Amino acid sequence: MTRIIPSLASIAADYDAVFCDLWGCLHNGKTPYPAAVAALQAFRAGGGKVALVTNAPRPKATVIAQLDRMGVPRDAWDLVVSSGDAAQAAMLQGAVGQKVFHIGAEKDEDFFTILPEGAVAPERVGLLEAEGIVCTGLEDDLSETPDDYRAQLLLGKTRGLTLLCANPDIIVDMGDKRLYCAGALAGAYEDMGGKALYFGKPHPPIYDLARRQLDLDDPRILCIGDGIGTDVAGGRAEGLDTLFITGGLAADQFGPDVANPDPDLLAAWLEERQIFPSHAMGFLA
Repeated sequence: MTRIIPSLASIAADYDAVFCDLWGCLHNGKTPYPAAVAALQAFRAGGGKVALVTNAPRPKATVIAQLDRMGVPRDAWDLVVSSGDAAQAAMLQGAVGQKVFHIGAEKDEDFFTILPEGAVAPERVGLLEAEGIVCTGLEDDLSETPDDYRAQLLLGKTRGLTLLCANPDIIVDMGDKRLYCAGALAGAYEDMGGKALYFGKPHPPIYDLARRQLDLDDPRILCIGDGIGTDVAGGRAEGLDTLFITGGLAADQFGPDVANPDPDLLAAWLEERQIFPSHAMGFLA
């Protein structure tokens, strides 16, 4: 049964490390949450390690630079592991060929340019010449929806192209605006009968990468996130304990006091989805 807890500190002694999501947990896409920052700082001060595990479709260097600009202090985390890193590694190994069609924004350019030493990115070509599709997101996530890509996706599916999805998230909240992510396009592609490959949460590659970089012997890990189908489902599939942040993507589901989810509403909502986190709390603190 999921236990609602008052703070990360109340269970911190049970874990050696946390895999913490970013959007909806540590920041809202614009500014960090002070209480979440303090909670992670305290966990580290107690001897724990913090891995920020994100479905951002960009290399970790770009994610770190974004966190710095936002004002997230570096003493709140030990390492950053991104879906972009895991997906990029697969792309460089030829998962979708050597000529690819890119769907994504200019801000995702680093996916193709910040590469491991000696690596060469595949050639980016038009959809008719492509051997595969790399999707890092929508070109303009402030105004577009997956419907704007229906024609491109249908053509890719007709040509039998595999789509590499660099961010399995379907939606995120930037401040008070809800945006679509690459996972929404990949889901639409699969609905059409196309094949998609995923490397971020809830899929194993990003957890494997995070464990290797954590470099601890058999650590007790807690996965923290506001995505029931990504952060929580992924952590459970890995056999790890999970902490569901109810005040993120599903904030309107658990009663009027977002910081204190209604236990009965939460239990019914989880029962409907048949995904049960170990712990829950309104906001990371």
